[in-house]
Amino acid sequence: MGRRVRAGVAWRRRRSRRDVVTDDAAYRFSPYEPSEVGHEAIKALWSDDAGKSFSMHAEVVAVEGAVGRVDVGYETPVTQEYRDVWILRFAADGRVADFEEWAYWPGKPYTAAGEPT
Repeated sequence: MGRRVRAGVAWRRRRSRRDVVTDDAAYRFSPYEPSEVGHEAIKALWSDDAGKSFSMHAEVVAVEGAVGRVDVGYETPVTQEYRDVWILRFAADGRVADFEEWAYWPGKPYTAAGEPT
């Protein structure tokens, strides 16, 4: 999952984003949300996280494109943790062209009514 995790880490840590994500990449926080397209739009989504420390662990769970389970923990102090599913589709050159995130966190409702079952 190394290349796939680098996509998320590169964006959040402001490393060489163009090395891992296409110029017209699409990103959405949910399968029900519209995509933000392009480097500047995606960068704006994550601007609230600028300078925050976090760790990630990922494992591939399917290989058509890439589907991975990703654990993300914001650190020092611990303020939030997530268990995500990332669905990534790649361009011919191997960079991420489409990034869909399905994020879950402790206590998050998982029914349409908003109440855990």
